[in-house]
Amino acid sequence: MTLPIRGADVSMTAEIEQRGAVFRADGTAHDLFELLAAQGVNWIRLRLWVDPRDESGEPYMGGTNDLATTIALARRAKAAGHAVLLDLHYSDFWTDPKKQSTPKAWRGLTGADLESRVHDWTSDVLAALEAAGASPDMVQVGNEITNGMLWPEGRTPRFIDAERRFEREDPAAFDRLARLLAAGTAAVREAGDARVMIHLDFGGANELYRGWFEQATARGLDFDVIGLSYYPYWHGTLEDLGANLNDLAARYGKDLVVVETAYAWTGASPAGHHQVFKPELAEAGGYPASPEGQAAYLRDLYAIVEAVPGGRGLGVVYWEPAWLPVDGTTWASRAGMEYGDDVVDESGSSWANQALFDFDGNALPSLRALGGG
Repeated sequence: MTLPIRGADVSMTAEIEQRGAVFRADGTAHDLFELLAAQGVNWIRLRLWVDPRDESGEPYMGGTNDLATTIALARRAKAAGHAVLLDLHYSDFWTDPKKQSTPKAWRGLTGADLESRVHDWTSDVLAALEAAGASPDMVQVGNEITNGMLWPEGRTPRFIDAERRFEREDPAAFDRLARLLAAGTAAVREAGDARVMIHLDFGGANELYRGWFEQATARGLDFDVIGLSYYPYWHGTLEDLGANLNDLAARYGKDLVVVETAYAWTGASPAGHHQVFKPELAEAGGYPASPEGQAAYLRDLYAIVEAVPGGRGLGVVYWEPAWLPVDGTTWASRAGMEYGDDVVDESGSSWANQALFDFDGNALPSLRALGGG
């Protein structure tokens, strides 16, 4: 069996290419999207921020990911034969369970006014992509929205890390979040036949997913696919992930995608580039930090997803497999500090040792594993 979704999130592509990134296979330079397709990758995930610029109009560093950039990347993906998953962050900067900041231009909006803005912005984005011949095949309404989105209006009860259970119950908070999500999903439905994904983090935590989706389904939330982030050094064992996937498929009757994952091909750091993955994480991750370990992890992950009953496990998307350590690329900048206390001013690609290319842009053998080989 070959999983129908063998994907890569390459949202950083415009930034790193502008700074000199070149991708090679067998010593020959290739267009990234064509190279990925040749290796068996068939989906491209692209994140979109609302207005990733500071008050003076200067773009934030860390991957601009505005609409023009996203349209250009989506057109390249489509031209290379990929399906496109559009990841709407509903923020001007990074979002995750620790930060879900409302866009600058939307601040102060609440209730129906904010819901209308969500709907109309989503609709405008999808119309622009359609006009460019790059309509997405699937749309994420929110990114890692475990604790809600568009804070403070859409913030929901936090989860306790150790147990991944609700810290407190607040039905009104989920009511507000559900209405915001419904506004986004309605715009997707109106635009065409793209499938709707809802995405949480910590893919090995069944209590988290059951608690969240019980709240969501009780409110009639309209969606097709559950997306999970799963990094094996943070989010439990592969057995934990498999148990969660199997339970979700049976309980909610939805398709599932591990929509973010990664592993290291080396424990080393390129000069001048801070790395998220340190050698000690290999013990928690369970695989050596090597191209062989990286490929073994991907094959084992694919087997877990393939085993979900009823064919509900659709596939895997690798997060930023092409984020090379070129000069000038960065995770974040001081311009974006207002968007989360954990965002630090650090230069360089923090993901280069988890890419599927070496530091010089040569494709690693593990890239073939992502494509199902």
